[in-house]
Amino acid sequence: MNEELKELVVPRFLRYVTFSTASDQHGTETPSTAGQWDLARALVHELQEMGIEDLTLTDHCYVIARIPASCGKEDRPVIGFMAHLDTVSELPGNNVKPTVVERYDGARIQDSFGNTLLDPAQDHDLRAQIGASLIHTDGTTLLGADDKAGIAEIMGALDFLLHHPELKHGALEIIFSPDEETGKGLPCFPLEAIKACACYTLDGGGLGELEIECFNAYQAQVKFKGNVIHLGTARGVLVNASSMAFSFAGLLPRAESPEATDGYYGYYCITEMGGNLDKAFLEVYIRDFEREGAERRVAALSSFARAVEAQFPGGTVSLDVKAQYYNMKEKISESPLVVEHLKRAFEQAGVTYQMKAIRGGTDGSRLTELGIPTPNIFTGGHNFHSLNEWASVPEMVAACRVIIELAQEWSK
Repeated sequence: MNEELKELVVPRFLRYVTFSTASDQHGTETPSTAGQWDLARALVHELQEMGIEDLTLTDHCYVIARIPASCGKEDRPVIGFMAHLDTVSELPGNNVKPTVVERYDGARIQDSFGNTLLDPAQDHDLRAQIGASLIHTDGTTLLGADDKAGIAEIMGALDFLLHHPELKHGALEIIFSPDEETGKGLPCFPLEAIKACACYTLDGGGLGELEIECFNAYQAQVKFKGNVIHLGTARGVLVNASSMAFSFAGLLPRAESPEATDGYYGYYCITEMGGNLDKAFLEVYIRDFEREGAERRVAALSSFARAVEAQFPGGTVSLDVKAQYYNMKEKISESPLVVEHLKRAFEQAGVTYQMKAIRGGTDGSRLTELGIPTPNIFTGGHNFHSLNEWASVPEMVAACRVIIELAQEWSK
C-alpha cells in the first residue's frame, strides 16, 4: 500500500510545485494572482480524468469536487478534505526545481557548487529522516510543500479510494482554495454549496501533527502623517513621517516578537513598512491564542500611536485594525466526534498523533468559524516559508493513509 501511495503522490507533488502560485497580500480580488487559476484548472482536468462528475470551479477559483458514497454507505455523514493553492509571496515560488533524494544518508545536502542547502546539525527533523526519501529545492526558491503537499496527498488518497472500491466510505467533498497565505479568511467561499458536516485541512508539518487550535489573528495598518518643509529650514517645523514610523516600531516589545516566542506565547510582528517625509506606514500582525491577549495588544497599539503623536507634535497616527481569523479550538471542542474519528484514523494508519497548537492559522480556522469544524493534519512538509523547505516522502504517504482511514472511519 505504501509503495502504491508513493507512486500516486510523489509525481503529483513534483508536478504541482512547478506551478507559480504565490498570492498577493495587496490584491483586492479573489484569487489575488493569475497563477492560482493555472493550478486550479489543472486539478479540475485531473479530477475529470479520474471520472469525477460532480465538479465545480467557482468564479473565485475554489475547486469543489464531490465523490459519491460507497454502495450501502449513502446515509453516512459527508466529510471534506481541504488544501490551499497558493504559496507565500515573501520568497520566490516560481521556477521551482524539486530534487528527490532517495534513502537519505544523514549527511549535509549541498548544491552543485558545494553550498549547504540542508544541514542535519541545524535541523532536528532532518536527522530523523535517515533512510527515507526527501524532496528539496536548489535553495533559491520555496519548495511549495505548503500546501501543494496537502493537495498531492488528497489527490493521491482519492485516486487510491477510487481504485479500491472494497474500501467503503461515505460521500466526500474535496476543496482546494485560493489565497490562504494572505490571511483573508475565505472571502468568497461558497459556504451554501458545502454539504460536509466536518472537514479536515491537510496543511500541517511533520509526521503525526494533529491540530485543533490556532492563533487569534489581527492585522493592523498603521499610517503616519508628517509635515514637510525644506530640510534647510526644518527646525521647529518638519515632522518626519518615516521617523514617526521608526519610533512606533521601537515601541513594539522585542520580547513579544515571533523570533522571541514559541509555544503558546503570542506576538507582534511588522510584516511590511515604507514611507517618506510626508507619509509612512507599517503593517503589524498580532497573534495570540487567547482572544483577551490579542485584544490587549490591539489596545497597546493605540497607546503607542498616542505616544508617537506626543513625541512628534503636529504629526498624526491612524490605525485600521481587522480580525483575520480566530482560534478554532472552542468550536471544534463542541464537536468531539470530529476529533475522535481523526484520532482513530491516525491509529488505524499506524501513526502516533501529537496534539499541537498551530502558531498560525489555516483555512480551517475560518471554516470552523463558519460552522464546519475543521481540524488540521500533517503533510510531511518542513521549514515552511523558507528557502530551506523540504518534504519527507514517507510522511506524505502516511498523511495519505490517514485520509483513507478517516474516510472509512466516518462510514462505520
